[in-house]
Amino acid sequence: MNKSELVEAIADSAGLSKADAGRALDAVVKTVTKALKKGDTVSLVGFGTFSVRHRAARTGRNPRTGETIRIKAAKNPAFKAGKALKDAVN
Repeated sequence: MNKSELVEAIADSAGLSKADAGRALDAVVKTVTKALKKGDTVSLVGFGTFSVRHRAARTGRNPRTGETIRIKAAKNPAFKAGKALKDAVN
């Protein structure tokens, strides 16, 4: 399912126009992104939790030359599915 299909499904389910559903989806994505940038977590009970995971700096290897390189530390967004979502999928 891509974004336009998701917007259409939201519009049908909530009785909104596609434009309103699109703005609502954009607002949710923007709000979750802002919260993660601040280091907060976003929990939707039954659906799941969005959080930021910290990956430590490490050394890697350039596959072309075999040379050892240093990979910087990074923050990665993560999603952990909630029990209700897991049960619905299984």
